Amino acid sequence: MAGLDGLRTVAVVLVIVYHVEPELVPGGSVGVDVFFTLSGFVITRLLVAEYARSGRIGLGAFYRRRWRRLGPAMLAMCAVTALLSVALPLPLFDGAWVAAALAAVSVVNLVRAGEPGPYSDLTTSLAHTWSLGVEEQFYLAWPLLLLVLLRYVAARTVLVWVAVLCVLPVIWRTALWDPGAAHRIYNGPDTRADQLLVGALLAVVLARLRADDPRLALLRRWAGRLCWPALALLGLIAWRIPITGASGWNPFWYTVGFLATAVVSATVVAALDLCPGTWPSRLLSTSVPAWVGRNLSYGMYLWHYPVIRLLADLGVRGDRLLPAGLAMTAVAALASYALVERPLLRRDPLRVRRWEPAVAAERSSAL
Repeated sequence: MAGLDGLRTVAVVLVIVYHVEPELVPGGSVGVDVFFTLSGFVITRLLVAEYARSGRIGLGAFYRRRWRRLGPAMLAMCAVTALLSVALPLPLFDGAWVAAALAAVSVVNLVRAGEPGPYSDLTTSLAHTWSLGVEEQFYLAWPLLLLVLLRYVAARTVLVWVAVLCVLPVIWRTALWDPGAAHRIYNGPDTRADQLLVGALLAVVLARLRADDPRLALLRRWAGRLCWPALALLGLIAWRIPITGASGWNPFWYTVGFLATAVVSATVVAALDLCPGTWPSRLLSTSVPAWVGRNLSYGMYLWHYPVIRLLADLGVRGDRLLPAGLAMTAVAALASYALVERPLLRRDPLRVRRWEPAVAAERSSAL
């Protein structure tokens, strides 16, 4: 889905700019919100398709694929960061091996959620991995819950359950809300779950609609109409609305705002998936952003934070930091893709091709 790959590129560049020049895009962390909704959509679509095809969800195979896709590149980045912290006298990497250890086991978000005051130096070097922790924790819990729903609940009722799950974090955030709980709300896997679940709900809705269903045509029409306004609204949030820091801690954003952003993001995702001929989809599907989003976006997100800190430690400042950071991040992501990610991904499809004929044979014999 080239349009969704292009959306990944836009989101990761937005986050990088935010981390280097926050005054340019004070709400640039909304790129992470888009990632959450997109991840929930893609993962749930794969899981539902597997269940429709085989009558089961291979949890072991799913977790193995997730690990092969995400784990080695994360460990490589953590290893390099830890090495910098012990080998070079760089102030911003002092003690970074602790942050690397926490990032390697995907608990940076949990540590940060437990810090009501200013964030400690414990996770500062790899603070950006908090969002990867939220996603990893979602990947652990959601396939199990989805399998239970698909197996024991009527198909129409699955939609209701997922919709209810989308609302529960809003209620929980409202109960928790206090300016002192901002870190808890922002980093918690339970308090950010609705952003992933909205994407999951969209995937379940699309799975329920047949190609000739008039409701699908209606959804396609409205998604196409609302795509540009939704993109404009996300751009406005990035440009004008602080989300993190004390200036962004407001009760609206930290209760219903996260869900509202997820709904807007899901509108864009639906349009890119259902309306490939529209201008936003065609623009995001062009070769460069689509290739970068498909192959480099994860590596760029992994490496941009330590790269920027390294350049700052080496004296790169001012107007030079953003272009230098983007260039070095792209180089690091390319190295990660070529040396770590791609070799593993090349091996994985062979296992899938060997496994699928066996499943098809079982299904045929059962029928």
